[in-house]
Amino acid sequence: MSNGDSDKIENGQEAAQAKTAAVGHDVTRRQALAGMALGAAGAAAAFPTIVPSRVLGRDGAIAPSDKINLGVIGIGPRCTYVLTSMLGLSDVRCVAIADVQKSRREAGKSLVDKLSGNSDCVLYRDMRDMLARKDIDAVIVATGDRWHTPASILAAEAGKDVYCEKPCGLSIKNVQDLAATMKRTERIFQAGTQRRSVPQFQTAVEMAHTGKLGKLATLYASVYQPELGNAWLPGEPTPPADVCDWNLWLGPAPWRPYNSTYVAGKWRGQYDFESGARLLDWGAHTVDMCQWANSADGTTPVEFVPGPTGITCTYANGVKLVLDFLKTPFGDRSPNWNTKLGLCPVRFVGSEGSVEVGDDGIEVKLGGVISPTEKIKKTRGIDAQLHARNFFDCVRSRKPTITNAQVMLNSHIASFAASFSWILGRKLVFDPVKNEFVGDAEANSLRSRPERDCWA
Repeated sequence: MSNGDSDKIENGQEAAQAKTAAVGHDVTRRQALAGMALGAAGAAAAFPTIVPSRVLGRDGAIAPSDKINLGVIGIGPRCTYVLTSMLGLSDVRCVAIADVQKSRREAGKSLVDKLSGNSDCVLYRDMRDMLARKDIDAVIVATGDRWHTPASILAAEAGKDVYCEKPCGLSIKNVQDLAATMKRTERIFQAGTQRRSVPQFQTAVEMAHTGKLGKLATLYASVYQPELGNAWLPGEPTPPADVCDWNLWLGPAPWRPYNSTYVAGKWRGQYDFESGARLLDWGAHTVDMCQWANSADGTTPVEFVPGPTGITCTYANGVKLVLDFLKTPFGDRSPNWNTKLGLCPVRFVGSEGSVEVGDDGIEVKLGGVISPTEKIKKTRGIDAQLHARNFFDCVRSRKPTITNAQVMLNSHIASFAASFSWILGRKLVFDPVKNEFVGDAEANSLRSRPERDCWA
């Protein structure tokens, strides 16, 4: 750790401790700041030129006492995109970034300082130092897959609400532990499966729910062609911990030699680092949308049958869910899909018609005729601001988010079970009440993974 980072951490911790001590341990940060704002309001009445109106929340500004303080755990390309959206919300400010790579945390601070117009954002190498701060209300977890569950659990146990990028865990046990922790700690949780907040996807699901498609028969979810990468890249000299803390980067994943390609983002496709043999990369989104369309948020399919081009899953109500393998995001598409509709497409087929929707558009067919969709509101499916707004609104209201921990749990379990059928190359029967495979010890053994604990 550089002296600069060390000083920032110490200063940030001292400031937080001083703030907490000033108001007493039984008073929350927001209550304390609200009280300070009221005191300032009284002073302003006597000396109107002392306190600017923006500090008090006048002239349309949000008072500092009413802003949500956000911490960041892991800041790469996706987090940069989402964080930029979050900081476009007037009642949110980023006060801290934790990342094991110096270059990334410093780039993150430059972004936040520019968007915030100040230099208050404090940097940390170890997320646990940041989570010790009492003034942070919520965090975004945007590390690689291997850290999503443990970082979210640590944050919840530290009293923070959690927005976690997907996939939210490396195993069924991971996401079960995560959901149980959120319930026990009563923290607000939002999975970063933002398409539940995107208008054209919402319209498609509404058509399934209201019977406009007739009786639902088959749901199609596009997913990447699964792969099991297990080959290690050649070892390279491990950099100083301040440059890249390799032990913390690995976290709970099995140890392997450092290679700069991994930390540059090329860990994808490696089974040790990724969820469900790549199937959850899109499946966390598309299977989730199909679960929603089938009103199956509280359950999963009960049968999984792998094939050469996809996996056919069957729900207890008879509806089929087909996970359709796509070789690449932009090309080599199955003929089932309208490529003009963009990434992460899903299709819902009923007795009276069908609807297909992707990141860039929607297509409705009723009675075999394509229906006009000009009046349907559309948003780029990768845009996370509406999803972030739902999260922060729920941080305030303490109501469940649109992709709360229970919603996440079952869509992830369905995706994992499908990936296991592909890995094992055979049909699997699943009990969604017991969350176990029926009569298949080998499949049940895949529900959890060994975890390295020396990072702790």
